[in-house]
Amino acid sequence: MPFIDYSKKNTVKIWDGIHGQLHHTQQLTCGRIYLKAGVELPEHHHVHEQWTHVLEGELEFRIGEEVAVLKAGMCACIPSNIPHSGRALTDCVALDVFSPYREDFVAKEKEQFPGA
Repeated sequence: MPFIDYSKKNTVKIWDGIHGQLHHTQQLTCGRIYLKAGVELPEHHHVHEQWTHVLEGELEFRIGEEVAVLKAGMCACIPSNIPHSGRALTDCVALDVFSPYREDFVAKEKEQFPGA
C-alpha cells in the first residue's frame, strides 16, 4: 500500500493526552500524533530511532541533556536508547517516525480495535 490516508485510520490512544493514527511497515512505524496542551511525556528510552516533526503547536523536547522548544516545521531526531522526554506547551500535531516499527503500538491497536 504505497499511499496512506490517516483520516481513514482508527485513532489509537497511545498515552493519556496523546493519541493518533498509525501505519506500520516491516521497517517503520509512522504516525500522525495529537498531544493535548500540558501533557507531559516522562523521560524514557527505547531501541527505536525516532524522528518527530512538529506540524502544529509548540512542543518542549529534551534529548539527553539538550532541551529545545519545537515549533511547526521543526523536528527532533532521537538516536536509539537515548533518554528523552517532552511537554506539549500548546495543543500539538506531530508526525512521528520510528525504526524499527513499534511492536508495542501494534499491540495497542489490536487491543483497542480487535478485528480491525
